[in-house]
Amino acid sequence: MTEDELLEELIKMTMPHLSKRAKIVVEHIMEHGYISTEEIEKKYGYTHQPRAARDVRDAGIPLETFSVKSSDGRSIAAYRFGVLSEIEMDKLGGRKVFSKDFKKRLYEMFGGRCAICLGDFHSRYLQIDHRIPYEISGDVDNLDRKVNDYMLLCSSCNRAKSWSCEHCINWKTEKSVKICSMCYWVHPETYSHIALEEIRRVDVIWEGKEVEVYEMLKRNAIKDNFSTPDYVKKIIKKTLRKNSGRR
Repeated sequence: MTEDELLEELIKMTMPHLSKRAKIVVEHIMEHGYISTEEIEKKYGYTHQPRAARDVRDAGIPLETFSVKSSDGRSIAAYRFGVLSEIEMDKLGGRKVFSKDFKKRLYEMFGGRCAICLGDFHSRYLQIDHRIPYEISGDVDNLDRKVNDYMLLCSSCNRAKSWSCEHCINWKTEKSVKICSMCYWVHPETYSHIALEEIRRVDVIWEGKEVEVYEMLKRNAIKDNFSTPDYVKKIIKKTLRKNSGRR
């Protein structure tokens, strides 16, 4: 059996476990040899094309990216199967399923809050996410899982983390677990960078009666011709300088 035939057999074995989006990408490549970002969007209706390719890679199936011409002559990305040696055996079949008990333990550990924005959510609105991205560290068997290696994220923070990670140089090249472990998206309480950028971030949510304070803040920001985030920074700077001057 040739390498191409073996790759095809392994892909067929994996197909039943793929998401709908990943199946579309794989089936199109099997029929046409590759799939372009234009086809993913216009033919199949998925606007986040890199995420569609990531779904396939998450299942352990290697994809390589190359350039093709779009219908209007632009240079765009396309995906085709990689070489057999790049198949990640620990990922074949996709991510392992998390038990209800495992999510319950995480929910209790985080106090029902998103690990990033610290917003309070019902369990069904929080998603289990690998602290070190799955693309970097892979997955482990159920018996070896440790709750500290995972976090619960609301859908908004999960999307933000995914976008930031997918545009990180470490994600694209080095795939260093050590570099990831120092990132905001992995340990928001202690970090030295955000996707290798010299950035610091504070996510603040106003809930319940606190919304009234936020609305007051927003009105004052508009009055002084500031965006709300810039107005918050202005207040913080003023307060810190004032306190510093008292010492």
